Parts: sequence; C-alpha cells; structure tokens
Amino acid sequence: MNILITGPSGLIGSALIEEIQKSEDTFTGLTRSTSSLFKSQAHWDPERGEIELNSLEDHGAVVHLAGESITGRWTPEKKLRIRKSRLISTALITESISKLKAKPAVVVGASAVGYYGNRGDGVLTEDSEPGEGFFADLCVEWEALLEPLSKAGIRVVNLRIGVVLSKDGGALKEMLLPFKLGLGGRIGDGRQYWSWIALQDVIGAIYHCIKNEEVRGPVNIVAPGSVTNSDFTKNLGGALGRPTVLPLPSFAARAIFGEMADEALLSSVRVEPKKLLDTGYKFKYTRLSDALEGIL
Repeated sequence: MNILITGPSGLIGSALIEEIQKSEDTFTGLTRSTSSLFKSQAHWDPERGEIELNSLEDHGAVVHLAGESITGRWTPEKKLRIRKSRLISTALITESISKLKAKPAVVVGASAVGYYGNRGDGVLTEDSEPGEGFFADLCVEWEALLEPLSKAGIRVVNLRIGVVLSKDGGALKEMLLPFKLGLGGRIGDGRQYWSWIALQDVIGAIYHCIKNEEVRGPVNIVAPGSVTNSDFTKNLGGALGRPTVLPLPSFAARAIFGEMADEALLSSVRVEPKKLLDTGYKFKYTRLSDALEGIL
C-alpha cells in the first residue's frame, strides 16, 4: 500500500515513516517544506489553500497528522494557531480527496482525548459524549470536517490520541529534565486521570486502523488502564531513580502554562481503548511502569 502522510516530520509522523520503511508499504510525505526531505514527497500550504493535487492520486490510505503542537503556554495567539492549523488543513484534505479520480480506501485523521473534556473518574469509551472547553469543541469540529468523506463511501477513522510517551518529544520529553534533577512531583492534587500510550503502540494502532477494514469512526488511541497524575509521577520517578516530592500547585501550573493547565495537565480524562481491544489490537505496553522502563 502507498500511504500519504501529512505532518511527516512530527513525532508521530516520523515514527510512522520508520515503521513503513521496515515493511513492503511505501509513503509520500505531504509537507510545507520546499526542501527535499523524503524520497517521495509533495508540497502543500494549507493557509494559502495550496496543494499538489496530482500527488494525492494512487494512495490506498491517507494519514492526516498535521497540526500545531499543543505543548507550551497557551496564549491567545497559540490557541489560534492550534485551532487554525487543524481546521484549515483538514478542510483542505477533505476538499482535495473529494476531487481525486482514484480515492483512498481509508483516511485516518488525528484527533485527541481532549474530545471528552474534564470528566473526573468516569470511564470513557468511543461512545461517550463530547465534553466542554476549548479543546473539546475543537476536536468535535476537527472530526466533523472528515465526515463528508465518510458519506462519500471512504472509510474514515478519527484517532483520539492520549498522552504519547516518547523520550524524543511530547509531554514526557518536557518532563524528563526536572524529574532527573529531582524537581518532579504531582500536578495539582494529582487525582486527575491521564490516559497515556507509548509511541510504539500509537504507530501499531495506526497500522491496525489502516489494515483492519472493520475499524471506522472514533478510536481511542490510549493504553488500557489510565492512571492518576499522582501514579504517573511515582512511576516516572521510579523509572529514573529520583524522588518526586515537589508538587506543582494548580495556581502555579496555570501561571506557567496558561489555559493549557486546565485543558490538559489538570483535566481528568479516564479513557479506555474499547474499539482497539474489540478488533484484536495487541498492545506492546499495557502497564505504565513497563512502558517507561522500555522507553527510558
């Protein structure tokens, strides 16, 4: 299969490309860069509405991962970039695919567990209702932009991705330095649930969604068994052999990260990967301690 990937230089995109290169599949990287980054690549500029339409032909699958990183302080400008990068690019992908003579069999689009909002300790599956807040509202709009492709008969999968664990990027990379220095600790009261997944399982799950024709609609890309932030902190400290006695109070988290603190760090989202389990996906890591040991 030939797979078109947007966001090919990101944490997930680059890891997906590494996996594809080990297989008999091929890929095309759809990138804003005009430099030659990949053996097979095409150019687009979502903000300008520009895309090399012919380059989208003859792909069995499209994996749409492009979007502004959510890490860092959420200023009004940052929130606007987060929102626009996802909605504009997804609208362009949908419009472009609809014009193709040979359409892909499946379109796999990134979304996030932020869809569910702050939901306490209630267990959430793909059938759960959306929550409230900036990111929850964004995820609803984000996923809806691919709906016309589904109505046109293309199999569409919405990846509701949790906290991705990798030493090369994302939340874990940001946490490593303070924890290694013995400055890590729980965030807020530590009782909020974090739904995590190792990067290796993100890639495995994406491949599962591409190849398994019964998988469609929203799919929770998280490991079985969410943990509280307090448990996450203890496991990370244990993996690094460092104490975790310096908590970050809620007010301090808000001062440092802005609205991101409430939307991501202090928000409780206890998500289960029901659809992955029901369709036979085998996780490499189901225990946080094993995942951290393997990653670090």
